Amino acid sequence: MAGVVMFASAGWWVALVELVPASSRPYIGGSTNNSVLNLIFGYNGLGRLTGNETGSVTGGGAARAGGSMWGPTGWTRMFNSEFGGQASWLIPAALILAVAGLIATRHKPRVDRGRAAIILWGSWLVVTALVFSLSKGIIHPYYTVALAPAIGALVGIGAHMMWQRRDSILARCVLAATVLTSSVWAYVLLDRSPNWHPWLLTVVIGAGVVAAIALIAGPRLGKRVTTLAIAGALVAGLVGPAAYSLQAASTAHAGALPTAGPAVAGGRGGPGGGFGGAPGGGPQGGRGGNGPGNPPTFAGQPPVAGQAPGGTTPLGGGPAGGQGGAGGLLGSSTPSAELTALLRTDANSYTWVLATIGANQASGYQLASDQPVMAIGGFNGTDPTPTLAAFQADVANGDIHYFITGGTGGSSAEASSITTWVTSNFKSITIGSTTLYDLTSPLAA
Repeated sequence: MAGVVMFASAGWWVALVELVPASSRPYIGGSTNNSVLNLIFGYNGLGRLTGNETGSVTGGGAARAGGSMWGPTGWTRMFNSEFGGQASWLIPAALILAVAGLIATRHKPRVDRGRAAIILWGSWLVVTALVFSLSKGIIHPYYTVALAPAIGALVGIGAHMMWQRRDSILARCVLAATVLTSSVWAYVLLDRSPNWHPWLLTVVIGAGVVAAIALIAGPRLGKRVTTLAIAGALVAGLVGPAAYSLQAASTAHAGALPTAGPAVAGGRGGPGGGFGGAPGGGPQGGRGGNGPGNPPTFAGQPPVAGQAPGGTTPLGGGPAGGQGGAGGLLGSSTPSAELTALLRTDANSYTWVLATIGANQASGYQLASDQPVMAIGGFNGTDPTPTLAAFQADVANGDIHYFITGGTGGSSAEASSITTWVTSNFKSITIGSTTLYDLTSPLAA
């Protein structure tokens, strides 16, 4: 019955979409045949596992040995330079406490809430971590936020179970081992940025050692030592991720693909490599600096190196960003005040004041002008919609005012055809570094 309920709650929307005739529904973005089932089992589903993601951005270069175009895969991926500092601080603690909790409740009845909770959250953690670790398709470090509830639950449940049993030397040893392991792993993660607050290394190791000793000897040395053990455990386990969180909150970011923490040696794109849009980031960028990685490749035509087509945002995420960048794919356009004013002129006379390739390119113009902008080709610019005939009909009806070429994603065959037709048949206007085509002003025959 639980399976039936899950299938129904997850499937009703899919069923409704599939029951609507393809000709009568909006195009299913990311699919290759306007089917949500194709999206589920392709680009946004099994394609994330296999790396076969037709219709999407295809990655950051050639597949690497032992991995994919989106970085190395394997059992330890969640602990490497790209992902380790984002989510793995307390994964060792969660696993240790989960195993200890299952052993402690091994004689409990099947419906025991504590054991059931450990099985639930433990399954969440292990399955999610394995999917992320072994997936060959598109993945970004911020996806690891999906691990946070399971990590938090297992640490809380397991620590509580062991603390209730602290009269046992075995339970105290488990707690001490958990704290010491967390402090050592925090040291390893922090040491990947050796010039970033190096005093934190001493703090986490010192607090971990003191807490571990106090936990083992606690009942014999009174409440003050117990308080010291708890305080040391909190410092050893939380000062590292807290420092990363504060760094992220105090640093200006722009664009998408957020990450926390400083530049990390050995990340994607070489020393300091990673994702996000950083100040001075290169085409693929680096975590907090210029990574020497290759520009991302696309299912269609790649953008011009160093500049988003249409003269909008520089690749790498703009003037301030996160750690590195997947090119300018997820950076929106930034129109000038003059261009924005032009788009707003007589805007009420049109359904769309502008059409351009891809949702990210379109988003900046729409946010700046507060007027509807058509995103040709959907999110990546690779969806085969609208067709050239449909676009020509909209132009003939006077529904679209301007057109800007390019975009920071790929380009479908339909988008390329529309671009060729527009540039061959309509007058252009240049505002700063951006060229627009006025779809109400055809060229002379």
